[in-house]
Amino acid sequence: MLLWVLVLLILCGFLWNYKRQLKITDITDKYIFITGCDSGFGNLAARTFDKKGFRVIAACLTESGSTALKAETSERLHTVLLDVTNAEHVKRTAQWVKNHVGEKGLWGLINNAGVVGVLAPTDWLTVEDYREPIEVNLFGLISVTLNMLPLVKKARGRVINVSSIGGRLAVSGGGYSPSKYAVEGFNDCLRRDMKAFGVHVSCIEPGLFKTELSDPVKTTERKLAIWKHLSPDIKQQYGEDYIEKSLSKLKVNTTYFFNVDLSLVVECMDHALTSLFPKTRYAVGKDAKTFWIPLSHMPTVLQDFLLLKQKTQLANPKAV
Repeated sequence: MLLWVLVLLILCGFLWNYKRQLKITDITDKYIFITGCDSGFGNLAARTFDKKGFRVIAACLTESGSTALKAETSERLHTVLLDVTNAEHVKRTAQWVKNHVGEKGLWGLINNAGVVGVLAPTDWLTVEDYREPIEVNLFGLISVTLNMLPLVKKARGRVINVSSIGGRLAVSGGGYSPSKYAVEGFNDCLRRDMKAFGVHVSCIEPGLFKTELSDPVKTTERKLAIWKHLSPDIKQQYGEDYIEKSLSKLKVNTTYFFNVDLSLVVECMDHALTSLFPKTRYAVGKDAKTFWIPLSHMPTVLQDFLLLKQKTQLANPKAV
């Protein structure tokens, strides 16, 4: 009996793996729209999918980013300048895309644009410090999705939302994790709502990758800028050497956790775009798969214990 169960499990595993490898055909007539293509994941995705034969429309924030991308890609690829936080700009871009793709619609929408914002203890921050990452990562993503959705429904295509392990575990204070938690919720609602239209919605959850957004030097500079304006009471609680100590911890953690191969994320985008059976979620990076995602399923008391061990000790937390 045990042998038959083992054979059945092996067969199921084989069929599951085979199912995941089935791909769509004729990608050369399919349009995809990608946000955040100036650098990082979006830039590599635009170049990769252009080489594969997709008709890529790459949204860049800057003219320099657009020019550099066009210089590295084929004539099939089109760039548009887009600030995802500007509602009128998003609406005009969606109309341009509609005119460009015609009756074919939009096979893929990859919501990749994002910012980290300030990462610092919560009691250092103001509401304004939360605003930028939430405006870009959440409301910008929702705005682009709602405006492009009719085109995706026409093609019975795919929506791919780039979230983060920060949407599963809140590691640092600031607007980044709240924005990514909300992206996860929006993604789940959208996936269920679009099921009846034949639109697949996937969420990509990268771990810590070495990109411009995750530069530890820039993160520390933002912290220092806030530190200068903190009250004497808070500075006493945290200690004058808090920034220096936290930078040392950050360097150790990033050395251990950082992924440098951005193509891992693009490979997940590719599977979500081209597989006949795309996954609902893609955890990307060795840190995400072996630490962050497993930890997100564990009891809160264990999460707190492990994450608090990574934090810098305060000089005098009782000085309130």
